Amino acid sequence: MAKRKSLIKIKPKKYKDGEIVKVSFMVMHPMDTGLSKDKKTKKLKPAKYVNNVKFTYNGKVITTLNVWETLSTNPVFTTYMKVNGKGDLTVTYTDNTGEMNEKSKKIKPKG
Repeated sequence: MAKRKSLIKIKPKKYKDGEIVKVSFMVMHPMDTGLSKDKKTKKLKPAKYVNNVKFTYNGKVITTLNVWETLSTNPVFTTYMKVNGKGDLTVTYTDNTGEMNEKSKKIKPKG
């Protein structure tokens, strides 16, 4: 399967080593519950939703979220983390069909 579009945002945009920042991850995903009908075929769409999201910083898990199908299309997941030097922030997600993707962002504190 093709990789889904996703985005990691960090606020504030400029941060220093030791600061706590807000990390938001958005993924373009249908989040189908399995209860809605396809408009053309009138058949139920199969369930397809993100069910696990994991945030890691330099290989260390920051948080893991267990998710249910009742979230909106293209969900945004947010957490906070303390910046401890330069490194890589990686967000990995899986959905109920086994699809798995990840997105990474370089962390570069100023000062």
